[in-house]
Amino acid sequence: MQIEAAVVDAQGKITFEELTLDAPRENEVLVRVVATGICRLDVTMCDSTRVAKPVVLGHEGAGIVEEIGRDVTCVQVGDPVVMSFNSCGRCASCLGNTPAYCLEVGAYNFGGARPDGSTALHRQKEQVHSHFFGQSSFATHAICTERNVVRVPRNAPLELMGPLACGIQTGAGAVLNSLAVKRGSSVVVLGAGSVGLAAVMGARIAGASRIIAVDVQPSRLEKALLLGATHTLLADEGELAARIMEITTGGANYAVDTSGNVAGILQTLRGMAPLGKMGLISECHGENIPVNALEMMLSGRSIRGVHQGDSVPQKFIPQLATYYLEGRLPMEELVSFYEFKEIEEAMADMNAGKCIKPVLRMPSA
Repeated sequence: MQIEAAVVDAQGKITFEELTLDAPRENEVLVRVVATGICRLDVTMCDSTRVAKPVVLGHEGAGIVEEIGRDVTCVQVGDPVVMSFNSCGRCASCLGNTPAYCLEVGAYNFGGARPDGSTALHRQKEQVHSHFFGQSSFATHAICTERNVVRVPRNAPLELMGPLACGIQTGAGAVLNSLAVKRGSSVVVLGAGSVGLAAVMGARIAGASRIIAVDVQPSRLEKALLLGATHTLLADEGELAARIMEITTGGANYAVDTSGNVAGILQTLRGMAPLGKMGLISECHGENIPVNALEMMLSGRSIRGVHQGDSVPQKFIPQLATYYLEGRLPMEELVSFYEFKEIEEAMADMNAGKCIKPVLRMPSA
C-alpha cells in the first residue's frame, strides 16, 4: 500500500514522501497510526550514524490494527494498540521475561530492517530503512510484530497512549518495576522532563511519602508538584546532598536519574540513606561515574541501570493505561499536540523546552 512518511536522509533532513509499505508477514501487524509521541531519541537519531539512512523514525506509535499475519493471535483487526520496543523472543533475557534486556536489542530496534535484512518501506525500487524500534511510526501506517504490539482499552484516548510505549513506561517503570519503591519511602527524581515526570507519577502511585523532583527549570518543577512531587529543588542552588538529607531526615531511600548529569548523580548518591537504591535511565553521554568503593560498601547503597523501565510491554502498558483511566497517571499534563506535518516544529519546541512531550496527530483516513 501507499503511505505518507517523514523520511530522514543522510544529512538528517526530514522530508514528507509517499512510500510503498509491504503487506504484513506471518508474524507482523499492520497498524494505521493515529498518533505518535516524539522522544528525544528520535531527535538524536536524525543526526546519528547509529541508524542507516534514509530511514523513517518514530517509536511511540498508537493506532488501529488494519491487518494481521496468519500466525498472529495477540490482536485482531480493529483493535486499538500501542507499539513499544522490539525484542527477539529467543535469548536468555527474553525467555527469562526481561525483554528490555534482549541480547539483540540493537539489531531489533536500531537495525533499520527486519532480522533477515529486508525493509518494509520502499521508494520505488530503493529500500528505505524501517522497523525503527520495530515500528517506524512517523508515518500514516506502520508494520510491527507480535512481540511489540500491545492492545489497550477501547475507552482510553488513543492519541494519548503512544508515550506509554517508551517515555512513560521507562520513567514509571523505573519506580514501580526496577526499584520497586515501597509505600512510605522517599524518592529523588533527577530531571523533570517527560521521563522524570513519569517517575514522579510512578512514585505517587507507589505511595512514596516524600517525592523530591530536581531540575534546572522552575516551570518543570511546578509541573512536578502538580503531578505528585512533595518537594522540589533547583539543581544549581547549593549543596544537593545536604538539601536531600534535610528533607528526608537522614537520606533518600531511592533515586532515579533522567538528567545524565554526573555531578548531580554523585551529589544525590551522597544524599541517600544506607541501603539506598539508585536507577540510571540516562546514558550520561557515555561518561564514567566515579564512585568511592569504600563509601558504597559501608553504606550498602547500590546503583543499577534501567532500560525501558524493566517493562514487559504486554503486561505493563495495559496497567499504565488503567492508571490513566483511574486518574492516577495524568499524562495529558505532559502532552502538546502537533499535526504530522509540524514534526520539525515539534522537535524544535522540545529541544527549546517549550513543550515536554510532543505528540503528532496523523491525518484522518
